[in-house]
Amino acid sequence: MMEGGNGETQWCFSQVKGTLDDDVTEADIISCVEFNHDGELLATGDKGGRVVIFQRDPISKAALPRRGEYNVYSTFQSHEPEFDYLKSLEIEEKINKIRWLKRRNPAHFLLSTNDKTIKLWKVSERDKKVEGYNTRSDNGSLIDPASVSSLRVPIIKPMELMVEASPRRIFANAHTYHINSISVNSDQETYLSADDLRINLWHLEITDQSFNIVDIKPANMEELTEVITAAEFHPVECNLFVYSSSKGTIRLCDMRAAALCDRHAKLFEEPEDPTNRSFFSEIISSISDVKLSNNGRYMISRDYLSVKVWDLHMESKPIETYPVHEYLRAKLCSLYENDCIFDKFECCWNGNDTAVMTSSYNNFFRIFDRTTKRDVTLEASRDIAKPKTLLMPRKVCSQGKRKKNEISVDCLDFNKKILHTAWHPLENIIAVAATNNLFLFQDKF
Repeated sequence: MMEGGNGETQWCFSQVKGTLDDDVTEADIISCVEFNHDGELLATGDKGGRVVIFQRDPISKAALPRRGEYNVYSTFQSHEPEFDYLKSLEIEEKINKIRWLKRRNPAHFLLSTNDKTIKLWKVSERDKKVEGYNTRSDNGSLIDPASVSSLRVPIIKPMELMVEASPRRIFANAHTYHINSISVNSDQETYLSADDLRINLWHLEITDQSFNIVDIKPANMEELTEVITAAEFHPVECNLFVYSSSKGTIRLCDMRAAALCDRHAKLFEEPEDPTNRSFFSEIISSISDVKLSNNGRYMISRDYLSVKVWDLHMESKPIETYPVHEYLRAKLCSLYENDCIFDKFECCWNGNDTAVMTSSYNNFFRIFDRTTKRDVTLEASRDIAKPKTLLMPRKVCSQGKRKKNEISVDCLDFNKKILHTAWHPLENIIAVAATNNLFLFQDKF
């Protein structure tokens, strides 16, 4: 890892995907980003229901020093807009989440979901074709068997590489509310899907049946006080999963205890600081994302203003708290009025759990080093879209006189927000989704 004089990783621009025009089509806005388990593939989903898969460029990977460049591998339409006639509701095609399955054969498998329907996709390569059928011509039309005078053995011929995506399973009609999370279990046979009030457990081979494992829907909906915001399986223990709520709590559940996990095994909640109590306290304490560490010992949670690191052995308080954009605390009123206060930011770990990444407004993203306790604010900007350009740390000035390299909090663009980020599981390569552009950065080479 290339480090600056102060021991920090220096990040530089690698690539940007998507058009850099100011005119952005709604369908092109990226809604999720996910590396596969070895980082060779990177998938994005967008509001138009498309999934685009990028593959690591073998030349850049073999180069010294290694470069993290990706090329388009496959693009396919995962979901189409639908209409629920019973409820008179339009179902958006927007891809909410993508999760990769671990690779077992030459093909790749991934789960993608919109608000209601989850699909299992198989992505496979084909570089050979069969020719010389007896009852079918080369253009595919059938030949009358009576006209076949001699039998021939079909032969396999090489062809130009084709990447095919085909839906293998469709898991539908199990969620009344909008799906916000899917997570594949460590057994690679089951997965969970979560909506606002329920979490269901599925088997990857069974599409017409799922088990309800969490149900927080009250008998009277007027008594509803919280909703589920995110859920994830433990990376090692197949019986454990966590889910977060809009009340700022995270519950760890053990499926060995009962079929319905309404009673949690552990409850992670930080007592509120009375000095920071305000009208917006409940809104900003809502957890928008939760991710368990790769080793399974820790988890991170993202609320509106901070990222917290929790030790699964200690429920009373987080072991680390990192403010993301504390300078916005004084702006909560205007952020409430323009609905930005309800934005759902994601967070992610690096491969060895020593750093955490999350994002902010003005196309800023934040990286926190857990070892050195240093943090940095970087910007995914078109201005630096030249290979090897070093990312300069950005600083926000909240009051007083602004220094030359600082940006005033009043000048931040709240329409430019980064909600989705991903970190390569083995290397310092990060993917950052800024509206319709996917930026790729890596440590300095």
